[in-house]
Amino acid sequence: MKAVNIYMEANPNPNSMKFVVNFMLLQEGVSFDYPDMESAKDSPLAQELLNIPSVERVFYMSNFITVTKSESVEWPEIQNEVKNVIKPYLENEKPLILQELDKDPLFDENDSEVVKQIKGILDEYIRPAVEQDGGAIGFASFNDGVVKVNLQGSCSGCPASAVTLKSGIENLLKRMLPNDVREVVAEGV
Repeated sequence: MKAVNIYMEANPNPNSMKFVVNFMLLQEGVSFDYPDMESAKDSPLAQELLNIPSVERVFYMSNFITVTKSESVEWPEIQNEVKNVIKPYLENEKPLILQELDKDPLFDENDSEVVKQIKGILDEYIRPAVEQDGGAIGFASFNDGVVKVNLQGSCSGCPASAVTLKSGIENLLKRMLPNDVREVVAEGV
């Protein structure tokens, strides 16, 4: 059995909790977001967590799992139940996901120069801060000065995400690429 240590970290989204483990779960920059049971068909652990009645979303990245609960319960009511699903699953070294990644999800050699710059800024400046709060940001598209991003994990549905998006991400991209970026919007929030 693998030695697994888990500690919990709160984040700006009061309905999400970050369960951090003592080893990497996924390679750098890779994340998986499961907003419902259907999306979790390739993740047995996410399915187990989503079977807990008050769990609404599961997100994997780096060395943590972010779990989002319903507003009807408080964390002290379910945190041990969530931890007691994660810990034995990882101790038994069961697969986190049942699919293989065939390429780097962030970079594509067919991207335009501006898109490469946007993705580079997101990866270097934004991703570490968002990841620290138990979430992730993904590039969706760039068209006519508008950057569309996907907010995942604790960022999805977080009350602070709109402020982060406009005051943080949009301002940074406009400052670093003033001739190219005029707005940043989130998809599927």
